[in-house]
Amino acid sequence: MASRYEQTKEELRRDPRMWLITGVAGFIGSNLLEALLTLGQRVVGLDNLATGKKENLAQVKSIVGDGPWKLFQFVEADIVNPAACAKVCRGVDFVLHQAALGSVPLSMTHPLRCHESNVTGFLNLLIAAQEAKIRRFVFASSSAVYGDDPGLPKLEDRIGQPLSPYAASKLIDEIYARAFSQAFGARSVGLRYFNVFGPRQDPEGAYAAVIPKWVSALLRGEPVYINGDGETTRDFCFIQNVVQANLLAATVQDPEAVNEVYNIGIGQTTTLNNLFSIIKRLLKKRDPSIAEQEPIFRDFREGDVRHSLADISKAQRRLGYAPTHGIEEGLDLAMDWYSTHWR
Repeated sequence: MASRYEQTKEELRRDPRMWLITGVAGFIGSNLLEALLTLGQRVVGLDNLATGKKENLAQVKSIVGDGPWKLFQFVEADIVNPAACAKVCRGVDFVLHQAALGSVPLSMTHPLRCHESNVTGFLNLLIAAQEAKIRRFVFASSSAVYGDDPGLPKLEDRIGQPLSPYAASKLIDEIYARAFSQAFGARSVGLRYFNVFGPRQDPEGAYAAVIPKWVSALLRGEPVYINGDGETTRDFCFIQNVVQANLLAATVQDPEAVNEVYNIGIGQTTTLNNLFSIIKRLLKKRDPSIAEQEPIFRDFREGDVRHSLADISKAQRRLGYAPTHGIEEGLDLAMDWYSTHWR
């Protein structure tokens, strides 16, 4: 029997819709764009290109081809602009809201920028979607909302105190989404991403995610740094699992599944030490000449959560979410792209 996701993709092929992706030139946004264009969907993409890259869009175009690419319209604008949000929401069926200042350490040094993008921008888009009578508003939340709650695995209805402005901003988004549901009948779904990785994830800058940063460093023979003792754990989630979750959340028919938040991970935990070993082994399998090196340990990073593990049973039950890629499989698939683009 076909999975819920396979059924959803077939339904979309038969009955194409209009989608809005914010942050479309970013890592997650460009992968969503690729998936939707491959399914023959019409897409409007919004990005201010502060962190998103036109090269990501060019890569999507080269993958999907000229025909599907004609179904895409790119708008360079910022979600902090209410008029821009109103414009891109017109005629859209589904919103996949990914645009954000997505960094815990950056939010610690620039909390106001974090609030403007993640809260004011979110509210602008939520209002625009409501006024445009969007069918479904799917938005990226984060496992950071669990804050100092020590419980494992993480359950959607049990959160602690936020440990960073970024975490606070994502929790505020969830509160606004619930409030709009109660006040205006809005239909939204929040996805609490755990540690997402995959092709087109940026390895550059002080705030880059750990996987692209480490792979890039190993490829270039540069030092790899681990914050803390390496026994910090994360639930690393390959990008194709996140794409699946977004499409399922946008199209789920069960009214009980709407106006909820869901953990999106794989339900497995990996230490940073183990992650380093996996990455090094997969890289050396492709290129034995890569230098042998051990990581350099340094202080824990302020605002970071020590352990993270998703309970994905709610998403499995209500959305039909079924992760297709574990940590090793996802890294193995991503490694060819990493090796080609980051050396």
